[in-house]
Amino acid sequence: MGLQGTISPHIGNLSFLVSLHLSNNSFFGFIPHEISRLHRLRILILEVNQLEGSIPPSIHSCQKLRKVSFDSNRLIGAIPSSLGNLSTLEFLNLQRNSLTGPLPSIIFNISSLNKFGVAGNLISGDLPNDLCSRCLNLRGLYLSDNKFSGQLHSQFNNCGELVILSLSYNKFHGSISKALIGSLQKLETLPLGGNNFTGIIPPTICNLSRLQVFAIEQNHIQGSIPSDLWQLQKLYALVLGGNNFEGAVPQKVFNLTSLQIVSLWTNSLSGYLPSPDMGQSCPNLEELLLGDNKLSGHIPSYLSNCSKLISVDFSSNLFTGTIPKSLGNLKHLQQLFLSRNQLIGGEAKDHKQPDFISSLSNCRSLRFLDVSHNPLDITIPDSIQNFSASFQSFLAYNCQIRGHIPMGMGFLIGLNLIVLDDNNLTGNIPFTFGGLERLQRLYLHDNKIEGLIPEEICPLRNLGELDLSNNRISGIIPNCISNLSLLQTLCLSTNRLESSIPLNIWGLKNLLFLDLSLNSLGGHLPLNMTKLETLEGLDFSSNEITGEIPSIIGAFESLSYLNFSNNSFQEDIPQSLGNLKGLDILDLSYNNLSGEIPKSLEALPYLKYLNLSFNKLVGEIPSGGHFVNFTAESFSGNTALCGNPIFGVPPCRTIPTYKQSKMKGILLKCILLVIASIIIFVMLVYLLRRHRKSNMEIPTSILDALPTLEH
Repeated sequence: MGLQGTISPHIGNLSFLVSLHLSNNSFFGFIPHEISRLHRLRILILEVNQLEGSIPPSIHSCQKLRKVSFDSNRLIGAIPSSLGNLSTLEFLNLQRNSLTGPLPSIIFNISSLNKFGVAGNLISGDLPNDLCSRCLNLRGLYLSDNKFSGQLHSQFNNCGELVILSLSYNKFHGSISKALIGSLQKLETLPLGGNNFTGIIPPTICNLSRLQVFAIEQNHIQGSIPSDLWQLQKLYALVLGGNNFEGAVPQKVFNLTSLQIVSLWTNSLSGYLPSPDMGQSCPNLEELLLGDNKLSGHIPSYLSNCSKLISVDFSSNLFTGTIPKSLGNLKHLQQLFLSRNQLIGGEAKDHKQPDFISSLSNCRSLRFLDVSHNPLDITIPDSIQNFSASFQSFLAYNCQIRGHIPMGMGFLIGLNLIVLDDNNLTGNIPFTFGGLERLQRLYLHDNKIEGLIPEEICPLRNLGELDLSNNRISGIIPNCISNLSLLQTLCLSTNRLESSIPLNIWGLKNLLFLDLSLNSLGGHLPLNMTKLETLEGLDFSSNEITGEIPSIIGAFESLSYLNFSNNSFQEDIPQSLGNLKGLDILDLSYNNLSGEIPKSLEALPYLKYLNLSFNKLVGEIPSGGHFVNFTAESFSGNTALCGNPIFGVPPCRTIPTYKQSKMKGILLKCILLVIASIIIFVMLVYLLRRHRKSNMEIPTSILDALPTLEH
């Protein structure tokens, strides 16, 4: 009901209260211990609130309680052992809190207990032995997402009524004992994933005729998948991913018409995919996840008969042949992952027959398509514009795709991710991309794309990553690029861009990486550029930039990579670079930098790579900090440096330092000035003496200068 505030302690005055149901509100604060005065209370439901503190131990006074749920709150502390005194309790749900400590074994003395859940807490320790010896009616036990440990042996010997046993994502180890499986004949749901189980799946698993969900993902199980799993006629979820299974997928597993989920990802399964028996077509299969195995052969055509398929993952296998066009018959398909195989596109030479991309336009629910790292050798058909508005992600990098990017791709208004790098794409970037308002990432690098950066992409205010590097793009960087206010990565390197870097590019306050290297950009960097506090990488190398390195770059406090090499920067290296405490790579080589190497660089705690070679630097090379790890290569090509001989320079006592050289230059000028003054003075004295002897006329200008000279 959207109620807020605390639960009043006066609730304890409602002495006739039988049921208190306050779930799905916004109550906060503690659970009032006055609830323990409600001796007639049978149902106490406080789930999905923001209650804090511990569970009141006095709640055991409510002896008639049958159902208690504190699920989805912020409760802390241990589970009170006094709860074990609630002799009529049938349902106890403490899931999704922050409860700690061991699990009180006394709770399993409640003979009426039917369901008990503590999943999603921080409870630790081993499980009590023979925990169903007294609560023989226990049907649901939810212990997932905790810190339970130990091995599983006799704990469930008497739990013959258990229907749901959830032990996933704990720290259990050891093998799955035959005794554990054999005693749970009524079991329907068995999640064991995310532990440290080893060994094999005991064949007795196939005797659990009621089993519907078997999940043992992310363990260390090995061996082969039991071949008799097809006997589990009610099984609808088989989740075995993230283990060490070997061998083939069992021949008859796809005969299970009840199967909805088959998840076998990240194992070492090999061989061909089995075909179902005649007349069987996996009518209920929704998820088929086989990625990251060693499966081979062709993608089976019978998949098109699995009409309910929603998600298919065959990525990172050894599949060959043509991607079946019949996949376009899967009307409910939302996700198709075929990357990292040896699949080809099967493009018709006359372009009259539809290719697999065109056929997928019939899948009106398709959202994700990944065919990357396959030798498709196709062009992207114009028919891609027929994909539905729900299409979100298109990944086809390193696929030998040729030709132009279709203009129609810009009409897929639902796209938020385009990854087409490492192909042979030519032509221009379609101006229609300006209509992809939801686009967040665009990767077109390592192609042969030409033309200009279209200004039409500037209104894409959701764009966070733009990589057009290693193409043949020319012209200027558009000024309107500053409109991409959410941009975090901008990579335009290895193109043919020219002119200067736009001033307003420094207005992209969310930038993390800016790479404009290997172009023909010129001009100078503005000394008053905006401080980019989040910038981590800055690469302007191999351009034609001149002028000073702005000292404000020393305020880019997140910077870890700075490369201005192969330009024409001049003047001193800014002392402020010593403020970049996270910097680990600094390359200023092949410029016209002068002056001394700032000693402030000694204070950079993470500096691993430094290259100042081939400049006009002078003076002593600093020897503190990480400079002790650098070699002569970092400083070569600077003829006026001195310091430790390991840097390939002479000791500083043999040549003057930069300041000494400057002072000597000033002194030399002063000496020359004095000598010149003396010469003039001597000449004037000589003229005066001759004047006295011969009465020679002296020019008026010289006579006027005499008082000044005497002064």
